[in-house]
Amino acid sequence: MALFQHPARITRRILASQIMMTTSCQASTRHIHTSAAQTAASELLKKVKGQKFVRKQLLDGNQLQKLSLTLGRRSEFCTGEPPDGTYLPYGHHLVYFTPSQFESELGADGSDTTFNSPAPFTRRMWAGGEMLWNPQVQLRIGDRVEETTEILDAKAKKSRDGSEMVLVDVEKIFASPRGVALTDRRSWIFRQPLPAPPTGSIAPVITIPTTKSHIQDDTDLKAGYTMRNLVWSPVALFQFSALTFNAHMIHFNESWTRQVEGHPNVVVHGPLNLINLMNYWRDVHSRDGAIKAKSIAYRALSPLYAEEEYTIGTEAVEEGNGETIRYRLVVKRGEVVCMRGEVVGVRPR
Repeated sequence: MALFQHPARITRRILASQIMMTTSCQASTRHIHTSAAQTAASELLKKVKGQKFVRKQLLDGNQLQKLSLTLGRRSEFCTGEPPDGTYLPYGHHLVYFTPSQFESELGADGSDTTFNSPAPFTRRMWAGGEMLWNPQVQLRIGDRVEETTEILDAKAKKSRDGSEMVLVDVEKIFASPRGVALTDRRSWIFRQPLPAPPTGSIAPVITIPTTKSHIQDDTDLKAGYTMRNLVWSPVALFQFSALTFNAHMIHFNESWTRQVEGHPNVVVHGPLNLINLMNYWRDVHSRDGAIKAKSIAYRALSPLYAEEEYTIGTEAVEEGNGETIRYRLVVKRGEVVCMRGEVVGVRPR
């Protein structure tokens, strides 16, 4: 089905200018050195390449309602559980098919290890990806959905500072009783853990959160489009972690985040950023649902943190003569670009 072929042109346009990594394979005419990252990537592919992992789940309305409450979207699903047949908004599948591991199987940082790179590359970060929707088949509350996951590739990479890491590409296909509704391709980066602090040196960080999550829209006079201002509180990030059964401590454990990972505050989830990006597109550009999203290609470039204000805006809209419209979206913290995304929309016929 052509809809679910890899949209190479979209991916090249958004990722080519943003790529920050080079392969870690350093070869000469005399000697080829196999790095630790290459070894880890090869081990992962040897273990899972070609395998398909299938799970099934009922899309229940309670989960969607709790997500709407967490997002503060008072006009959507907040007054009660949405009934069967309600369409799942773009990106909201990310709170279903959550990790299914015992605590003893989680990583040292609390992260899900189901598709992790082998040690020592165990520190996971969400790097980017793409989603492709089938306009004829939309996921609905009450659907019994099948998720098929496959590891597409694993490669050794080097970051700008020269450190090694492993890039893992994952594909998830979601099929409802009416057919394939969504293909979700994700790229994860796995780095080596940071040096452990001395035993007993991690003292609890005690802060009293005073910031409440809030979302406010303003007109971007320069671009001519609505700009959305967002702030997430630690409480909201904890709610999203609970909703997605995500025990990764960088999102809720301030002591771990500051003293072990070196972040200034707990980190906003990659999936939460992506959901907010698609909610912005729905609210600003979909013309009350008349324009359907066909795909999004996105890249995470810099972390976002609790209690920091950031913006989602539109850099450009490209309207051609065909049926598609391209929307270049950007997430910024001040002047720092934290995420870029390009949504392809389809005009009504």
